[in-house]
Amino acid sequence: MSLTVIGIIGIVLLLAILFILGIPVGFAMGIVGFGGFCYVVSVPAGLNMVSSVLWETYSKYGLTVIPLFIFMGQVAFYSGVNEKLYNAAYKWVGHIRGGIAMATIMACSAFAAICGSNAATAATMTTVALPQMNKFKYNPKLSTGAIACGSTLGVVIPPSVVLIIIGLSTGQSIARLFYGGVGVGILLAALLILSAYVVCCIHPDWGPVGPETGFVEKIKAVSGAAEMIILFLLVMLGLYFGIFTPTEAGAAGSFFAVLISVIQRRLSWKGFIGSITDTLRISCMVITIVAGAMIFGRFLAVTRIPFDIAAWVVNLPVSGTVIMAIIFFIYVIGGAVMDALALLLITIPIFFPVASQLGYDPIWFGVTITVVTTLGAVTPPVGATTYVVGGMAKDVPLEDVFRGVVYFLPAYLICVFLLMLFPGIALFLPGLLG
Repeated sequence: MSLTVIGIIGIVLLLAILFILGIPVGFAMGIVGFGGFCYVVSVPAGLNMVSSVLWETYSKYGLTVIPLFIFMGQVAFYSGVNEKLYNAAYKWVGHIRGGIAMATIMACSAFAAICGSNAATAATMTTVALPQMNKFKYNPKLSTGAIACGSTLGVVIPPSVVLIIIGLSTGQSIARLFYGGVGVGILLAALLILSAYVVCCIHPDWGPVGPETGFVEKIKAVSGAAEMIILFLLVMLGLYFGIFTPTEAGAAGSFFAVLISVIQRRLSWKGFIGSITDTLRISCMVITIVAGAMIFGRFLAVTRIPFDIAAWVVNLPVSGTVIMAIIFFIYVIGGAVMDALALLLITIPIFFPVASQLGYDPIWFGVTITVVTTLGAVTPPVGATTYVVGGMAKDVPLEDVFRGVVYFLPAYLICVFLLMLFPGIALFLPGLLG
């Protein structure tokens, strides 16, 4: 049996374990990777490989950035900062037809910037925004679709755990990826807001006009969320000017998030313990997935599948643009059937070398595939973010949530098209870092 066939069998077995047995993805990748490596090389070599990978993974200083940024987001969640951010966005655009849906997307953008998690943003904004949209008689499809899609900005706008993992997996600067995510996140947020406006033009009764607010009220609303805007600027500017490393930025952001919440008396002791507990749970899940992906990646490496695929794709008699479009299509399909983080960790060793050989900038590629993969967070059969919204919106059938999401899908496709056409959207800010 050839090494390529063994590798293909390993990939099929991994998918079968994930979807039939329901084993967590980190353990599934570790089991299949270890078994495949032992079969191809030897059992002693497999044991040595697993021990070295686990030691390298869990002792890697760069991974400390993950729990720090997650903790910062959890403190913001438990201190109720989401309500301030939503109120500020609502005061500015709530009087426009469909404005509350637009405000929700803006609030998702702001909360995502300090949270970095799809699920946390979806859970938070469903709790805060959905009652408001129900109050003003918004159509449930528009309401839930706006929340679900707006929540995907959590992995595009930094600090993003996904961008951190991409940086660690490819050896790219996390700070440069973060700055690439800023421009792309703003573009995607603007396109989602435009989608909400277009939907309300087609269905005027879906987004009734909210009350008008004066300029003074708008300024007060922004000032009420000023401390979290300052927190975001602290992290990003600290990275930009080299004051912080990414890990130090996460530590500083976490410290000031706690400090602000305590000074304002918005973080209870129960909330503080909850933020620590959730941080530990999410961090352990992410780092276990990373370790499993590393083991599975070693197995793929000895089968030479990543190199064979890279060579085959590069030698296709088509342009680099067509090849990249094929890769993006694979990410869209893959993102629809498995977790985005796991998909990226499995596929980056395969497609990152291809993009590099085709001459695409690694920062551009990392940010762009993040946008492409977020499609999977809102599309069936997995659509984890959509399921979070559907599970919390008890009065809205899940099929209506998915129907609402469909209206926003063109925004993602347009965003990717513009990134292909104008790579500077993702590369301008990272270029300023030198």
